[in-house]
Amino acid sequence: MSHVENELNSQPECWTRAAALAAEHAAALPAPGERVALVGCGTSLFMAQAAAALREGAGQGETDAFAASEFPHHRPYDRVVALTRSGTTSEVLELLGALPPGTRTTAVTADPETPVMQAADAVVVLDFADERSVVQTRFATTALTLLRAHLGLHSEDVVADARTALAEPLPEGLVDRTQFTFLGRGWTVGLANEAGLKMREAALAWTEAYPAMEYRHGPISIATEGTATWMFGEAPEGLAEQVRATGAQWIPGGLDPLAELVRAQRLAVAVAVARGLDPDSPRHLTRSVILTAS
Repeated sequence: MSHVENELNSQPECWTRAAALAAEHAAALPAPGERVALVGCGTSLFMAQAAAALREGAGQGETDAFAASEFPHHRPYDRVVALTRSGTTSEVLELLGALPPGTRTTAVTADPETPVMQAADAVVVLDFADERSVVQTRFATTALTLLRAHLGLHSEDVVADARTALAEPLPEGLVDRTQFTFLGRGWTVGLANEAGLKMREAALAWTEAYPAMEYRHGPISIATEGTATWMFGEAPEGLAEQVRATGAQWIPGGLDPLAELVRAQRLAVAVAVARGLDPDSPRHLTRSVILTAS
């Protein structure tokens, strides 16, 4: 079994531990009313997108999400929260060092021995969710679980759904599809983006991700026999029927959307194995992007 398979299978336990830590780290996490920016790179960016939508939707305050390299330095924020598994990503460290005085900073990381420990005012270490695989699975979902629990939006039902996602077989014929599209609404748009990234990283698969209502504005034109469209959360009325009419396979999101992401992670590994690829060692990728001066 690959590292990524072992790691994704451990997610229910990791989520339970992260949820239990939320109260302990409440002072390091965004307080109600703060204007907050969440930042990250790659997978962490997509978790930031999901968390930002959840926080603002919960009425906790204006919340944005940015790639660390695209942070709008002209905008004032009360707090910037950086999600970084390795704690060494160049863009994240540069951003934390460039914020104006008075901006509170928090980092959520997996490694307590990395530069982000000194770069942020407060740090939440989820070392039990660290990973050996280049491809992120459990750290990303565990960090999001921490933030969901901090907002009061986590329950043991989510963990139960994750166990279901790991135990039930993938839909028949899904691994053999030639193209995969993931759709979300609100906070699950970030999850859809992450599902697409997992498929590209681990399986070199042709994948796309969209807000569900936008899918009908052009992208549905690629749906046909041999493709699959997977919904995270409740689908807009009539969309499932439209997709099925193209001949594409429709995958409804019946579980908690974060548990649906676990199913998509499993699909990425299954497609990689079917194509003779090593999901632990994606082409052209490293565990952390560390830029050196030219």
